[in-house]
Amino acid sequence: MQFTLEDEYIELYKLLKVLDLVDSGAEAKMIVAEGYVSRNGETETRKRAKIRKGEVLLVGDDVKIEVL
Repeated sequence: MQFTLEDEYIELYKLLKVLDLVDSGAEAKMIVAEGYVSRNGETETRKRAKIRKGEVLLVGDDVKIEVL
């Protein structure tokens, strides 16, 4: 899936929420904290990590997000 970034960045947990991958911000924060998200090939556990254009995220084993 692709996400077109309108601003300079979006916080990781907000991105998961905007894409309807979770039901709430709390669920998004839990998924990130438990290590289910990788960013550019490395596990990302910072809930408020600033995601910028050109980054690739993997949520679990099956959801790939390209940030445009």
